[in-house]
Amino acid sequence: MKKLLITITIILVILAALTYFLGQNQKEKAEEQEELVALGDSLTYGVGDKTGNGYVGDLQTLLSKNHEGPVTVHNYGIPGQQSDGLLQQLDKENVSKNIEDADYFIIFIGTNDLINSNGGDLAKVYDKRIEQGKKDYENNVKEILTIIRDRNADAPILFLGLYNPFPSSEELEQVVRDWNNHSQHIVSDYSRTKFIETNGLFDKKSDKYFSDELHPTEEGYQLITKKILKEYDF
Repeated sequence: MKKLLITITIILVILAALTYFLGQNQKEKAEEQEELVALGDSLTYGVGDKTGNGYVGDLQTLLSKNHEGPVTVHNYGIPGQQSDGLLQQLDKENVSKNIEDADYFIIFIGTNDLINSNGGDLAKVYDKRIEQGKKDYENNVKEILTIIRDRNADAPILFLGLYNPFPSSEELEQVVRDWNNHSQHIVSDYSRTKFIETNGLFDKKSDKYFSDELHPTEEGYQLITKKILKEYDF
């Protein structure tokens, strides 16, 4: 009888230990959190999407469904921001901390650089102005990527190329392609950094995909989200 009690006690202790360790393992898995830092302008902020999601919110929803732990997205998009503004933003304390801890980065910047270098709109293309704007933009992009990679050596960086908001303008199409080609060349010099093309997603101007002259609708942002997920396996 005594031996039986000892055996039962040992079994109960083993079961209790197994239950504890399994519970701890499940707790650790549940607590695992992935962080995505989104940087950019109004397109990253989500202007034009009445739901307020934009492509960043859509990504958070979809990634959360496919990951065991929570997915936290830090959206640092600022409407009207240019690449020089983003460069300065990286030095803010909260942004800098999130950069160090991030598991993924998404950068969508340059639309305002293009527009403002051209004089504030894209009704007519001024080649010389845009060429100077492109040089400044490229220098800023190099600094942005260098800073991020210095602070976080491993997290993948997804760099979104510009799209032509006026698909019927062949002149503007050539400019956008030129800027994207140069951006893609810059991105290729950085480890774990991928260029994702967004130009061509909107083959015509439509109220279905554009909320105004520039910004996508909810459906437009969803096209961008799908493109990101197609190009990169999270």
